[in-house]
Amino acid sequence: MSKTQQGFSTRDLKKIFSIVFVAYMVLAVAFYFLAGEQLRYRDSRGNIEMPVANAATVELTAGSVVEQQFTPKIQIFEHLSVQWGVFNRVNHGTVNVQLVNLATQKVLLDQNLQADQITEGQVTTFDFPAMETVCNAPLALRITSPDAVAGDALTPVMKTDATLENGQLYVNGQAVAGELAFSATGRDYIWTGLHYWQFAAAGAAILAALLLLLLHKHKTGKKSFILNAMIALRRYRFLIKQLVDRDFKAKYKRSILGVFWSFLNPLLNMIVQYVVFSNMFKFDIPYFPVYLLCGNVVFNYFSEACGMALTSIVGNADLIKKVYVPKYIYPLTRIMSSLINMLISLIPLAAVAIFSGLLPNKTYFLLPFPLLCLALFCLGLGMLLASAMVFFRDIQFLWGVLTTIWMYLTPIFYPISALPDSIQMIVKMNPLYFYVTFLRSCVIDGLSPEPFMYVQCALIALGMLAVGAFTFKKSQDNFVLYL
Repeated sequence: MSKTQQGFSTRDLKKIFSIVFVAYMVLAVAFYFLAGEQLRYRDSRGNIEMPVANAATVELTAGSVVEQQFTPKIQIFEHLSVQWGVFNRVNHGTVNVQLVNLATQKVLLDQNLQADQITEGQVTTFDFPAMETVCNAPLALRITSPDAVAGDALTPVMKTDATLENGQLYVNGQAVAGELAFSATGRDYIWTGLHYWQFAAAGAAILAALLLLLLHKHKTGKKSFILNAMIALRRYRFLIKQLVDRDFKAKYKRSILGVFWSFLNPLLNMIVQYVVFSNMFKFDIPYFPVYLLCGNVVFNYFSEACGMALTSIVGNADLIKKVYVPKYIYPLTRIMSSLINMLISLIPLAAVAIFSGLLPNKTYFLLPFPLLCLALFCLGLGMLLASAMVFFRDIQFLWGVLTTIWMYLTPIFYPISALPDSIQMIVKMNPLYFYVTFLRSCVIDGLSPEPFMYVQCALIALGMLAVGAFTFKKSQDNFVLYL
């Protein structure tokens, strides 16, 4: 077919597809370095957390032995910590701490501590050079003293109502019920990260095959959803620009502060929530103002974008009846105009982060990914809502209620760890949970999320987009009958 019929010449498509492929390669390489170690390692799921001590084991005099046996599920063993009791006195003598592999009898740690340097409840941490040989190996943490005397010796503490899986606590050779107050931590390998370049190469091959297929369909004149979408966006780009401008300007029409409200709204919401929730619930959340603002930026965009997309078809009824334009352009432009507001709101977020002592870091370059996924998720949901609104006008009232429920199920002002396990499961089924967590990881922690979160964010977005687009396409021919 000719360029006029298809909207693009073969030469145009080759140029566009070449740019897309090169961009993919550049982004694949850049992502590897931006993601850093979080791409290949994560905190071990087999970490043994230190229990809250509620009892003493035994005063560690000469000849006394406290031994905690355990089998770590940690692939890279890095840290071991022990908590002490001193009976509110300054003790004396030497304490010997050993970590022994019971299978090989190899001593992995042998270190002496001076009792007079230990205070009440102090936790002593021993670091290892990233051991990779003790995963699933039976270990014994053995604590003794060669010279301490009664009334002047340290006491390792324990938790009596805790039982360590695959472990037993012994005091002077006798098995006791409980668990030593100790922790063992490290990291695990992430399989997908270790094989990142294989996945990147497979992605490049799939992308190349798709682009070649699209080029073949163009040459042979066969229909393609992707090519049709490209043609529509090119043909109606002027209308799209006008609609986006209209929606964005209408938001601030006759407003004195105008676009400045895009800066002010998230800040005012953050201040109100900070004053209320920091005093009401006393959550111990580091950088709480930034924590709040990250949640507000994501949820405010979601609420505004979907709320505007909801009325995108009904609100443009006169235009739809008079002029033919692909109807999906109307919810698309609403999502795009809201996206401008969200991008503006990132400026006060960065300002508050800097003011709180969080300097910008390389993970900021990862933010386009969750924001793009969020926009696609909102586009899919917006198309679904816009379709439903044409046939059921009550949707706009139900959406108001649903938005309120959705807000409370999104960890905006509370940590998810404060919720019961059953509620945590429900919150983690909320798609916004992943986008909020991704944003906080990059801005507050300065770390890339694990690879699986990238997959979750993308699948949620594409899944919602597919459902919304399918519903919209099936029902759009009947819109004019109900407008």
